[in-house]
Amino acid sequence: MIRNKRCYYLVEGECEEKLINALKEKPALIVSGKVKKYNVVQQELTTSQLMTFAPGSNVILVFDTDVELTDILKRNIALLRKQCGGVEVMTVTEVLNFEDEIERATNVAKAQDLTKSKSVSEFKTAVNKMKAAEFRHALNRHKFDLGKLWVKEPPVKFRFLSQDGEKIKTEK
Repeated sequence: MIRNKRCYYLVEGECEEKLINALKEKPALIVSGKVKKYNVVQQELTTSQLMTFAPGSNVILVFDTDVELTDILKRNIALLRKQCGGVEVMTVTEVLNFEDEIERATNVAKAQDLTKSKSVSEFKTAVNKMKAAEFRHALNRHKFDLGKLWVKEPPVKFRFLSQDGEKIKTEK
């Protein structure tokens, strides 16, 4: 686990943002940090964005692995390491996507069962409308197991990365 360092989460989408914020609710299951929605797999980081990270901090990238595009991701990781005074870059890969992680870490058969939604799209909309505490409660109601979240090895195209999910968890 990370201690005594400033943390920044760059998350792929609104659902990941909601999950990170829900897991930071007390009692915190992951390390606290500032969360920003930014798809590091598809968008290149700018110089001004790089300047927002404090020297010696942790930058935690959270993203899906269902689309096997890695060129921009590789460039972003290299930029963070080169331009940002000693930041540690961690990668938390969702294998294959957010919905798969929810299914693995709870007792639902399909992610949309968590919100009683009829489709994945409706599920994402429902999650995004929830407050972080509400989402945490929904996860807990469905036997959320932190030990099953972010532990699966990513697809071959992403094996150049480490799965750092365990490093950000406050409970093991």
